[in-house]
Amino acid sequence: MGRRVGLEGSFAVAEAVRMVNTDVIAAYPITPQTHIVERLAEMIADGELDAEFICVESEHSAMSACVGASAAGARVFTCSAGQGLELMHEVLYIPSSMRLPVVAVAANRALSAPLSVWCDHSDAMSLRDIGWIQMFAENNQEAFDLTVCAYRIAEDVLFPAMVHIDGFFLSHVIEDIELPADEEVSDFVPEYEHPFVLDPDKPVSMGCYAPPFIYPETKKAQEVAFEHTEAKIRAVWDDFGRTFGRYYSPVEQYRMEDARVALLTMGSFGETAMLAVDELREEGEDVGLLRLRLWRPFPFSEFRAAVRDIELLVVLDRAISFGMGGPVCSEVRSALYHIHDDDKPDVISFIGGLGGRSIPVDGFKYMIKRAQERVSEGEAVDKPELFGIRE
Repeated sequence: MGRRVGLEGSFAVAEAVRMVNTDVIAAYPITPQTHIVERLAEMIADGELDAEFICVESEHSAMSACVGASAAGARVFTCSAGQGLELMHEVLYIPSSMRLPVVAVAANRALSAPLSVWCDHSDAMSLRDIGWIQMFAENNQEAFDLTVCAYRIAEDVLFPAMVHIDGFFLSHVIEDIELPADEEVSDFVPEYEHPFVLDPDKPVSMGCYAPPFIYPETKKAQEVAFEHTEAKIRAVWDDFGRTFGRYYSPVEQYRMEDARVALLTMGSFGETAMLAVDELREEGEDVGLLRLRLWRPFPFSEFRAAVRDIELLVVLDRAISFGMGGPVCSEVRSALYHIHDDDKPDVISFIGGLGGRSIPVDGFKYMIKRAQERVSEGEAVDKPELFGIRE
């Protein structure tokens, strides 16, 4: 039987890693993810988890250790944040290219300079093209659930998977969550056997030198396989819902049935945005909310269906693509490119929450009303607006 407990997001992730019987954990400390691996180290020391904990000298080495352990058939885990993810960046491409089901959690943190340990999504946006399945959690329950699902998904499709949790907003905040029994999780994520494990008795080479006459074909094969992961992700989430009663989808909708205007968010701000939508509904506004749960592979068909009947889409980015604007907004506009101008909604970009700055309910209400003003007054819709910047 499950139980309700109060856990900070970092400990919720650690519980998920423990319950799936992870074999190898390799990590290097960096705020705000350190609580995750500190808790896992305690679990191993106390005999709660039978696993090897590899203390490495950097995040680069942490991912390198995970690659080797996964190739040898182990179920592995690591986590990082901000500059740590940037140091890990070089190695992140390798497990996706070698089809290794490494699981990682990113406790999202703003990138320097200036130095900040607080949350935004600049580190997440730097990881868009690494070839990993990537999901965004909105609260601590989702942090636990999506980490459990990440193992099942990664091992089914042989691609690495990453769960993004907002640093401090989730990693250090205690929330009441439902923890299933250990055996329920172990039944949902069965024992893993890599089909192409490295074996000294049957030696093979992985990730070898590829001249131009073969390299493009390897990338094409990787892309085709990656595109096909979306169906499996949906299937795992559906199975999770049937098993535990909590359902997830790539694009989650709130009060979108008759909405003419929609706000799109990723991560922990979604719950505050819901309150803003509720208040605007009480004021007579036909407003809804979209929460982008699956970031990679991008859920094109479901996203297009979600915005099919709206007139205005307001996209909140928590990162800047310098010289371009909001990276999420840029991808949203790309997803709508094939739709005729008369049929697709106007898209207004806001950038906010940088470096951990909070956005209150009134802030989301302002964005929606300001976006409506910009469209009605004929302002250029392609220019992003930075929210909450002091003049």
